[in-house]
Amino acid sequence: GVHLAGVGNVSFRGKGGKVSATPDEDRVVRAEKKGRIVQMSPVAPPKNFNAGSIFERTSSLLRPSMDSGLKMAFAKPQIKGKEIQIAAAFHAREDKKPDPGVPAMLAALVNNDHPDVLATAYAQSEPDYAKASPFEALLQDEQPNEGRFIPPMAKGDHSWIQNPLPASVFSKKEQACLANGIYFEARSESVRGQAAVAQVILNRVRNPTYPNSICGVVYQNDSWFNRCQFSFACDGRKKRIDSPAAYKTAQEIAMAVTAGKIFIPEVGSSTHYYAQYVHPGWARTMQKMTKIGLHIFYRTYGGGWS
Repeated sequence: GVHLAGVGNVSFRGKGGKVSATPDEDRVVRAEKKGRIVQMSPVAPPKNFNAGSIFERTSSLLRPSMDSGLKMAFAKPQIKGKEIQIAAAFHAREDKKPDPGVPAMLAALVNNDHPDVLATAYAQSEPDYAKASPFEALLQDEQPNEGRFIPPMAKGDHSWIQNPLPASVFSKKEQACLANGIYFEARSESVRGQAAVAQVILNRVRNPTYPNSICGVVYQNDSWFNRCQFSFACDGRKKRIDSPAAYKTAQEIAMAVTAGKIFIPEVGSSTHYYAQYVHPGWARTMQKMTKIGLHIFYRTYGGGWS
């Protein structure tokens, strides 16, 4: 059924060697064939377009008839002064990780990134040569209180609040006395309440009116039955640590407060406290500072002793 120029009509034979009696064109059923174009969609004419979020570009190169006399135009976006805000919207925020120097339960109380240099639990074992050369680290003159924790002095405080603690407070014996004071006086309080009691004990160590050691402060006048500084030391009952976990917490709080990692401004230079269910006569002669848990904290007027 093919017509070739100069040859005429040509037919093809199958492999069987026989020619079909029905021509090819007759064997095609036209009624069952459909058009090759299935669907036609209208195409919108070209129009001005946005080329990006930084610059807006309009062009009419595709349709000269739409040309308004402006071949190309650039407009500055309205983001000047908002670059940081825009960048922050796409920046992955990282939550502040807990301070590695204290347990996670105390991380929220930490308000000092420069602990006392004598606190070996927090001090780095080697000089940071990224900030100072080995020669500078060895030859530099040391200041008397360099690296020591000095509490902030607030209005009404006495000058003794800024006395650095004696080096002996970081010894195992002194820390045990402080942990005992925290455990037996405030183990039922929150960690903040326990830290406040530790701060009072250390404030007394700084105050020249009291003994110059933690053990001396905690067990001062312990031979006076029910008339010593801290009731657990002279109530006549043998003290036992019934909760090792709670005592471990007291030890962690003791070192953190001694190192100056935790200092509660509301407690400040308080040297006294009492439980809210008692009413000591001395409270009327002192300045009330704050209440944490069941304990109310006081400091003497002028920061001294009265």
